[in-house]
Amino acid sequence: MVDIAHVASRIRAKASEAGRIIVAIAGPPGAGKLEMSARFVKLLPESALVPMDGFHFDNAVLAAMGLSDRKGAPETFDCAGLEASLLRLRAGDADVAVPLFDRAADLARAGAAIVPAATPIVLVEGNYLLLDRAPWPRLARLFDLTVFIDVPLDELERRLLARWAHHGREPAAARAWVVGNDLPNARLVLAESRPADILWRNHDRVA
Repeated sequence: MVDIAHVASRIRAKASEAGRIIVAIAGPPGAGKLEMSARFVKLLPESALVPMDGFHFDNAVLAAMGLSDRKGAPETFDCAGLEASLLRLRAGDADVAVPLFDRAADLARAGAAIVPAATPIVLVEGNYLLLDRAPWPRLARLFDLTVFIDVPLDELERRLLARWAHHGREPAAARAWVVGNDLPNARLVLAESRPADILWRNHDRVA
């Protein structure tokens, strides 16, 4: 059983050994990464959160690339841009502006948050942070600690359908998107992510 307070203590202990640490929180879409990250931020007020979704390519760029119907797949993210930001965060010698994804507007907003130079813990959450498929392995050297949230596909499907319903999609449209896009992405994450330092299974109680 994984206790979130215990993991937070482990993160804090590791941060005490260095000037700054970067923690990856990975898992398939619908796994609860953002919820877990928010709880870590409450337990670790000295931390800052950088969601990978801020590095989505803009919808206009995806349309030009012919990837509008694959939004959320690995190739629809600016991995090189994320890597560059992580390198700046790793240096820890200046404040770093990072983008955030505005789900209501369905776009990323540049420079939407600032990670102060004095922040000792940077939490990065996203689907593909541990993906063992180029170009994503380039990020591996930038993480000091990794967490992976493992959730069965049937539970992911239930959560994802509920997510899109909440965002106003009709049931048929929500199911078509989940089956045609979200679940293939989830299968990829579950099958091809590198082992994490901490594995959080869905049957573990978040306490």
